[in-house]
Amino acid sequence: MIKLVKAQQAWGSPSFERVVKEELQRIDPGQLPLQQGLSQSSYVSDSKISVVILDVAERTDSLRVKAGVNYAGVIAGSCCSDDPTPMCELPEYCELLFDIDRNTAETRVTLVNY
Repeated sequence: MIKLVKAQQAWGSPSFERVVKEELQRIDPGQLPLQQGLSQSSYVSDSKISVVILDVAERTDSLRVKAGVNYAGVIAGSCCSDDPTPMCELPEYCELLFDIDRNTAETRVTLVNY
């Protein structure tokens, strides 16, 4: 379970969006539904992600952050040892919703379908 404690603590402050962005970029990409958001490649690369905060909303029991995530994907070769195809990264983008529980900071992540 992802916990965005710093984001929860920064709610209501002028630095909230900066804190959320920094905390989201530190999450292990394997914990995010990036694989389901691929549009040009086969697998998510190990490269770092870049986050853009698109919207923030206060809900009754949670804080909702909509974020655009830029990341890289790769198209796997034929898996032969003599495959001349180099692994090259392709840019990928998806939008995610982060629902941060106001009491526990536990965060549910959902891929936005578009």
